[in-house]
Amino acid sequence: MSDAQSSGLFPALLKHWRRQRGLSQLDLAIAADVSARHVSFLETGRSQPSAPMVLRLCASLDVPLRQANAMLRAAGHAAAYPEPGAIDAMPAEVAGAIELLKAHHEPFPVMIVDRAYVLMDLNESARRLLSMVIGDADAIGTNMARLTFDPEGARPAIVNFDEVGRALLWRIQREVLADPDHQPLRELFESLLQMPTVGEDWRRADLGTPSPPVIGVHLRAGDVELRFVTVITAFQAPQTVLLDELRIETWFPSDPQTDAICRQLVP
Repeated sequence: MSDAQSSGLFPALLKHWRRQRGLSQLDLAIAADVSARHVSFLETGRSQPSAPMVLRLCASLDVPLRQANAMLRAAGHAAAYPEPGAIDAMPAEVAGAIELLKAHHEPFPVMIVDRAYVLMDLNESARRLLSMVIGDADAIGTNMARLTFDPEGARPAIVNFDEVGRALLWRIQREVLADPDHQPLRELFESLLQMPTVGEDWRRADLGTPSPPVIGVHLRAGDVELRFVTVITAFQAPQTVLLDELRIETWFPSDPQTDAICRQLVP
């Protein structure tokens, strides 16, 4: 028996994620198509799960892939999902699809961020937009959430900051609640709460109100005003931790003036 198995870590993790999802042992048993008795034995450490069983339980609990690897290791098995952190380690076919998306969405912005909102890639329109707003054409590695709230960053350029800031903060809080073991995301949320631009009434999210499917962003840079609708998408069936944590922000102009300015920026 490995140190991880003997420590009882897997039973604790299984119970944690079951409770995190608000499921009883019977609920999980039904979802995973196993007996409630087996779930009980796994949570008490009386039974040791096989790797396929761990993966089945993780799928039933919608456990993020990074945490699924942690549960596999805790049960004494090898990780199932590659964990590269660099975008250049992405499968070639996925990288090609993202490059095609970036090119085809010109002259409108596309930004690729990780789970903690760090900018990993962007197209030329997004590069020029950020240059207009923050004066930095090379923003790779910037945390876009912190930039949004930073009084010396993008905050002065966001005309409808009350709407954008509240929606973003509450979205991140929901993501932390869904995956409390994701340390960079948790640290990001805690750092945002220290920002002077966070309204007092934003600090407690209204969890009964779902996050909006899109966010409207009104920007002002000098005499130029731009209005966008932003949509965030994720990979539906990721097979690596990198893809599981990748988010694609696609920006669409919401008025003719913004459309025309974008076309001038990237002919």
